[in-house]
Amino acid sequence: MKIGTRSVLYGAHCFFLHPWFVAWAWWQLYGFPWDPRLWVAFFVHDLGYVGKPNMDGPEGETHVEFGARVMEVLFGRAWGEFCRYHSRFYAKRDGHHFSRLCVADKLAIALTPAWLYLPMVRATGEISEYMRLADTRNLVGGPAGKYAGMNVHADAEGQWYANVRDYVRRWAYEHRDGRDDTWTPTPEVAG
Repeated sequence: MKIGTRSVLYGAHCFFLHPWFVAWAWWQLYGFPWDPRLWVAFFVHDLGYVGKPNMDGPEGETHVEFGARVMEVLFGRAWGEFCRYHSRFYAKRDGHHFSRLCVADKLAIALTPAWLYLPMVRATGEISEYMRLADTRNLVGGPAGKYAGMNVHADAEGQWYANVRDYVRRWAYEHRDGRDDTWTPTPEVAG
């Protein structure tokens, strides 16, 4: 079973847990999500990870397209873009602004307790990819990881996750008003 499928079934993007954290984050950022279209977005935005061989590689980055297609068919183009641009990197790649769903999705990470998150990403194997991409060191003669600029690297899983949670919380509250994202590197820099 591919890592993306494992993530949706029982990992960081677990279909029956992660959407609730996104809803909670939305509530904290923007008020209670009364619009039923938001709830559909909360539940479909990461389903595109199913079948992906990586989480943040070239294939994994395209996970946003599935949820975007679902939202567009159901509710129109604007809702498709709302879902598509929940990825900061995908938005930058397309020269588009990130959506409010992106902000809530990032805060959802900070709201997920370590006692829940860490066992899930260990079980799926996601943690290895996430920690490798956060590494600031030059790995095997290659560039630093995609998330090296976030300064969240740590050798211990618990410390790494604490660093990630701090970063995404700060990013979400800094960008909840829609200001330009100067924190996320462009795709060329991101590797």
